Amino acid sequence: MDKRVEKMAEVLIKYSLGIKKGDYLFIGANSVSAPLVKEAYRQAILQGALVETLIKLDGLSEIFYKNATDEQLNTPSKLSKFAFENMTAYLYLWGEFNTKQFSNIDSTKVTQSLRSQKEWREIYNERTKNGDMRWCGTQFPTQADAQEANMSLSEYEDFVYKACLIDKDDPIAEWKRVSNEQQRIVEYLNTRNVIHVISKDTDITYKVSGRSWVNCDGKVNFPDGEVFTGPIEDSVNGHIRFSFPGIYLGKEIEDICLTFEKGKVVKASAKKGEELLNALLDTDEGSRHVGECAIGTNYGIDKFTRNMLFDEKIGGTIHMAIGDGIPETGSKNKSSLHWDMLCDMRDGGEIYADGKLFYKDGKFLI
Repeated sequence: MDKRVEKMAEVLIKYSLGIKKGDYLFIGANSVSAPLVKEAYRQAILQGALVETLIKLDGLSEIFYKNATDEQLNTPSKLSKFAFENMTAYLYLWGEFNTKQFSNIDSTKVTQSLRSQKEWREIYNERTKNGDMRWCGTQFPTQADAQEANMSLSEYEDFVYKACLIDKDDPIAEWKRVSNEQQRIVEYLNTRNVIHVISKDTDITYKVSGRSWVNCDGKVNFPDGEVFTGPIEDSVNGHIRFSFPGIYLGKEIEDICLTFEKGKVVKASAKKGEELLNALLDTDEGSRHVGECAIGTNYGIDKFTRNMLFDEKIGGTIHMAIGDGIPETGSKNKSSLHWDMLCDMRDGGEIYADGKLFYKDGKFLI
C-alpha cells in the first residue's frame, strides 16, 4: 500500500475530525476508494470510535436517475437522515469510476432529487452549526479523476497528496501553521462591512456586517485553504464572469456570467450548458441567491482539475456558491443546492474592503 494513504487517513481521523473514544463515525464512499476507507476505518477503531460505512457500487446512481419514478425522486434518503441525526462525525471520500456517468442524465431529474434532500440537509446544517457533528470530505485519487484532471494516475496522486500537505514530514503541524496564517485574514475581514470585487468582466459588491468569516484549515474539506463568509442575502449587486467551467455531476457549464440585483440572480448566461445552468438556478427559492463568498489561499494548488474540492482553494482565485448558505457564517439562505463557481484574480483582480484595497493580482496586501 502507498504509505501516503495511511498517513492521510491518520491526519483525517486525528486532526480533521478529531476522533476520540465514544465518537460515532459514519464513512461514505464509492468502492473505488476502498484503500482509504480501510485505513480511515482502522484509525478510527484504534481511537475507540464506533464506525459505520456506506460503500456505493459503480453504476447505481445512473440506474436510479434513468429509471426512478417521480415518487422515488421526491422521496428523501432515510439513511442520510438517520446518519445526520445520530452520528457525531461524518467522513465522505470522493473518488469516481467514471466522471462522465451523468452526461446523458436529464437535468430536471437531478434537480428534482436535490429538492428531496432538504429535510436531512437542514438537520446537517443545524448539527454542524451547533458543534454536535463534525464533517470532513476529501478526495481519493482514482484513474477517472486523474483523467478528468488531464494527468496520469501517478501524477494525480502526487498532486492530491501535495495539496493535502501529506508530502510534509508532519502534515498536522503544517495545517496548524496554515490555520494561524489564515486567522489573521479572518480577523481583518470580520471588522469590515462592504466587499467590492473587480476583475475581468466582473464588478460586484456585497455586505458582510454581522456575518462571520471562516478559517478553512483542513477540518471540513481536505485539502483546504480558503476563507469564506455568507453575504447578507439581499446585498449582492453587480455582475461576475466565472473564469473556469462550472462542473455539476460531471457536466461542464462554460463561460458562466451572472447578474445580481438585490441579492438575486436576474440574468444568467453560458456558452455551453446554459439549460443546466438555468435548471440549477431554478432548483428552489434559495438557489438564485448567494450562500457563500470565498477567497482561495492554497498556493500549492496551481492547476485547474475540474474538481472544486481543489479548484476553489487555488491561491489567487475567488469563488461564489449559489444556494445553501453555511450557518456558521450567519447565512440565512436555504436551498437544496450549494454550487461553487470560480473566478481567477491573478491578472489585474482587486478586492476592496470598505473602500480599502487589501487584495491585488491574487495576493493579500494585509
